[in-house]
Amino acid sequence: MNEQRHRSSLAGRYALTTCALLLFTVVLTLALQRWFDSALLAGVLALLVMTPLVFPIARRRLAPALSLFRAMGGTVTSYRDGDFSFGLSWRHNDEIGDLVAAHNALGDALREQRVALVQRELLLDTMVQNTPVAMLLADSGDRIVYSNLAARKLLNDGHRLEGHALATLLENASEPLREAIERGGDGLFAVGHDDDEEIFHLARRGFRLNGRRHELFLLRHLTTELRRQEVQTWKKVIRIISHELNNSLAPVASLAHSGAELVRRGQYERLGEVFATIEERARHLEGFIRGYAHFAKLPAPRLETIVWPTFCERLRTQIGFELDGALPDKAGRFDAAQLEQALLNLLKNAHESGSRPEHVSLRVRRLPDALRIEVSDRGSGMNEAVLANALVPFYSTKRSGTGLGLALAREIAEAHGGRIALSNRDGGGLCVTLVIPE
Repeated sequence: MNEQRHRSSLAGRYALTTCALLLFTVVLTLALQRWFDSALLAGVLALLVMTPLVFPIARRRLAPALSLFRAMGGTVTSYRDGDFSFGLSWRHNDEIGDLVAAHNALGDALREQRVALVQRELLLDTMVQNTPVAMLLADSGDRIVYSNLAARKLLNDGHRLEGHALATLLENASEPLREAIERGGDGLFAVGHDDDEEIFHLARRGFRLNGRRHELFLLRHLTTELRRQEVQTWKKVIRIISHELNNSLAPVASLAHSGAELVRRGQYERLGEVFATIEERARHLEGFIRGYAHFAKLPAPRLETIVWPTFCERLRTQIGFELDGALPDKAGRFDAAQLEQALLNLLKNAHESGSRPEHVSLRVRRLPDALRIEVSDRGSGMNEAVLANALVPFYSTKRSGTGLGLALAREIAEAHGGRIALSNRDGGGLCVTLVIPE
């Protein structure tokens, strides 16, 4: 282990030098006073002798420090230019040595940060370049300042896009892509026809970079994913329809056979029961098909100004509920028929949850830029598995349910640009929340 160097003081060393010069001046003055009887004359002569010597001695003593300061200025310039490979050395263990150590430690920290930053930039660039999402960054003059490999392959046959004008690129791009970008906002567009159709999602975000406006374009290829989801949806629809058809047709076939046997035996008194059961199963199947068709053909909402008290009174004539709090004074703007259908489904579910009728409530509140509608009950609520799947079409825990009520409410909320959420209430029960923008 190396011995720690003896600590010296910069001020002490310069003080010793100053004292030595003063002592030499005093001795020289006393010596000259012996030759000259005048003490004043001896002092003046001593100063004249010492003055030319002081400056070289001071310059010699300060030379290492001055050289260090020049080197420190050079390293600071290197740091400003991004070069952190320089270090300083000082042979004394004093205050300047502490400054040099701190300066070197700063350089080491900056160098480590620069290496880490370069590694992060390399990792980020590798990820961005190899992502399947095409990325374009355009400046305020609509010139491309950055693009990844996917964007180059999509728009310029793999060649660089930086420096090109966005308008020039769009002239050679497909018409759907050009229309999607010129239309503004996010959205889907399709390129090609029939079996060769490719579906993309365009997202665009604006922000300021170095004080200038920039816009980021993200083009995601969704064909494979959408087709996979489409196949899964069709499989699920076919499975559910097959299940409902089997549940209704199997009993009808059995009852028809039983009715034929009763007729053959002459036991006509039981035919009424058989026909009633057949009718009940046929009506159930008819209701399921009607509900599915209604869900599949939901039209775009027709927004109109609706007064809340009138809307709620009309809703109360169809199903009972308690009004929680006062209704908004300002009229809402939504599709009255669609929202009424959604709330009827939610209130019907609340009554079928096991809740007492007086605990089924409707609450309407105004948010800064939206309406919040809550349907609450004190039924059995939902467990985590049911909450996760309750909004999926055709999912139902009821023996005779179609699973379309909550799914239709969700479809209506999203068609209005809103959302739906389900949560269990403290003390039991469920709260379904619809939020739609004004």
